[in-house]
Amino acid sequence: MDAFTSPCAEVVIEQSEHIFRMGFNRPERKNALSLAMYAALADAIDYANRDPDIRVLLCKGGDEIFTSGNDLLDFMSEPEIHDQHPVVRFMRALSGSAKPVVASVRGSAIGIGTTMLLHCDLVYAADNARLQLPFVNLGLCPEYASSYLLPQMVGHVRASELLLLGEAFSAAQALSLGIVNAIAAENDLDALVNERIKRLASQPPAAVRRTKALLKRSQTVRVEAALAAEFLDFAESLHSQECKEAVAAFFEKRRPDFSRFS
Repeated sequence: MDAFTSPCAEVVIEQSEHIFRMGFNRPERKNALSLAMYAALADAIDYANRDPDIRVLLCKGGDEIFTSGNDLLDFMSEPEIHDQHPVVRFMRALSGSAKPVVASVRGSAIGIGTTMLLHCDLVYAADNARLQLPFVNLGLCPEYASSYLLPQMVGHVRASELLLLGEAFSAAQALSLGIVNAIAAENDLDALVNERIKRLASQPPAAVRRTKALLKRSQTVRVEAALAAEFLDFAESLHSQECKEAVAAFFEKRRPDFSRFS
């Protein structure tokens, strides 16, 4: 197959030694994910799964930040959720990848920056990583099947704390919760990740794919059900007055006032 060329300059693709690296490169917006970036990532993941030379996918941010989540203004320009929505295409491509996906996380991983990690097979973080699920803070509900996967991973009460209060948590906390595999010093993260992905790429590729499929098999139906329910509630939340107040407060750099809502 011809090498993949990203249609979006803010998604950087590198391919070598059976490894397909996808990088977020929008530092001026703290790597906020635009619709164009989501579309490019979906196309890239689909390509990587078709290319027989590729054995491992790596998702990474920049040196300072993984991603600050959705680009709110861009997302609000196409708020109707449908099968061909760039966000939906990305979600389904990542969660449905037959080949293993590894994530390398530095700095902030906010919103989908955290929920996408729940769909990766291996996650490594720098000790400066800060994760956050601020959906309720924005008048929204959880997304990317996190309402199902997070309680399964960390238990109901811890998932409730992370999702209902929407507070940031550290790489050490993420490790203790089982969201990441290991933590490294910021300067040592690349060495750790490179060692792990090269090890993974050297494994028998069909055996890796079969093992991943078996690991995912028991949750596939429930993940799909959670996605469908969340899409409906998320779309409704986007049109809510609570969300409008939260977004307005965000851009006006003030605290939102939810006192008038019931």
